[in-house]
Amino acid sequence: MHPSIHAKTNPDRPAIIMAGSGETVTFAELDRRSNQVAQLLRSRGIKIGDTVAICMENHPWFFCLTWGFQRSGVHYVGISSRLTPPEIAYILEDSGAKILFGSAYLAPTLDEVAKLAPVEQLRFDTPGPMSAEDALAAMPDTPIADERAGVDMLYSSGTTGRPKGVKIPLPEDPAIDQANSLVGLVLMAFGIKPDAVYLTPAPLYHAAPLRWSMTVQKIGGTVVVMEKFDPEAALAAIEKYKITDSQFVPTHFVRMLKLPEDVRKKYDTSTMKCAIHAAAPCPVPVKQAMIEWWGPVIYEYYAGTEGNGFTFVTSQEWLTKPGTVGKALTGIIRVCDENGDEVPRGTEGQIFFEPTEGMVPFEYHNDPAKTADARNKHGWSSLGDVGYQDEDGYLFLTDRKSFMIISGGVNIYPQEIENLLVTHPKVADAAVIGAPDPEMGEKVVAVIQPLDMAQAGEALADEIREYLSGQLSRVKMPRQIDFREQLPRELTGKLYKRLLRDEYKAAYEAAQAGA
Repeated sequence: MHPSIHAKTNPDRPAIIMAGSGETVTFAELDRRSNQVAQLLRSRGIKIGDTVAICMENHPWFFCLTWGFQRSGVHYVGISSRLTPPEIAYILEDSGAKILFGSAYLAPTLDEVAKLAPVEQLRFDTPGPMSAEDALAAMPDTPIADERAGVDMLYSSGTTGRPKGVKIPLPEDPAIDQANSLVGLVLMAFGIKPDAVYLTPAPLYHAAPLRWSMTVQKIGGTVVVMEKFDPEAALAAIEKYKITDSQFVPTHFVRMLKLPEDVRKKYDTSTMKCAIHAAAPCPVPVKQAMIEWWGPVIYEYYAGTEGNGFTFVTSQEWLTKPGTVGKALTGIIRVCDENGDEVPRGTEGQIFFEPTEGMVPFEYHNDPAKTADARNKHGWSSLGDVGYQDEDGYLFLTDRKSFMIISGGVNIYPQEIENLLVTHPKVADAAVIGAPDPEMGEKVVAVIQPLDMAQAGEALADEIREYLSGQLSRVKMPRQIDFREQLPRELTGKLYKRLLRDEYKAAYEAAQAGA
């Protein structure tokens, strides 16, 4: 299973379709382009085991690059196109990347990166000496002599601190067409077939869009790439391309559900057989509404870039246990107390996975302390999430441990409050954080992105408090509600709470200093 095989057996089948422009790359063209990428790396002295990087928007060449990297035996780093120049430069330096592929779209940012990190850059849609197209056109489109399977090296989103690279060894089997665990999950658990037409609405540098899309191409399916997510455009793409499979995050669901009913009913989504979601806990009412709309085709999993475990749940199972993220398919779930000891079923604690046979251990690149901190005394590893297992072994997430608010000695998890807030008809997005408070230690603050910013104000704040009052205990009620036109949320759905917490902490300290 590999695009190079499909290039021989089904050369004219689309491997990539850009949803907005309709630009198409067939499997034959993907094979030729990825060979040119591999040849270019070797011409630049990049060897097996070296590291390369890509920082660009969802672009027709994105997968041509990653498949070229995959057949070159390198570690390839996907860098968020929304990071600042110092953040990109940090990842380049930390990863040891020897070349960076970008595009004209990010030219101002990448120009600044060039001043900070002495790494060769090649850019698409850019004339002159940095032209990636010119450099690649000069390369043969035949396989390199030393083809060997490479692997991604992705960085955490940095929502709670500086991002860290998750590095796993190159595959033991050097064959580029080897199967892996994700292929098994795609085919068996999710039922995605080789003739799939798979919609990816999220940025391709992120773990899930990158790995799942490449797996669909590995088995022979077509990947339809949205240049940028828009709720109505996603529905239009499903109808236009007869999408059979897709992957979303809960914020995508929320935005689609907030569309007027006549807009939602305008598009045919009946071709959808499997709509996967992950990345963050999905509010129960949101998922119930999606199942009512699209039918029992919503599948959920819980996992991380680290690959230390994987849970799975179908729509039918979820409806019997609303809120669950499923049972483990890889790894053994262990919910532990502060001492690292397993707690009884139904008791909340930090979620760990015990590795099972064949699982590859991860490490955080250049950070042995963080690697050690992710494991407990038993050698089980954690992503830092908190939750519990019920008596049947189904896992429920509460929140991230690092997001917990301690107010007056009471532990409060923001996710529960956020899940309620986004169901309010006038709320587009919400973040709940703990801000410093002289009396309680921390107070609960809700930062709201309203559907209509013109409605922001005390009247809407009172309406939201009234909405929450019958559903939350008093200790969990936000003591402060603020409004923003936009929350600092990654396009992958991750919320940069660290930025909000730092902002409120700085404001508190400034007020205290001026008092």
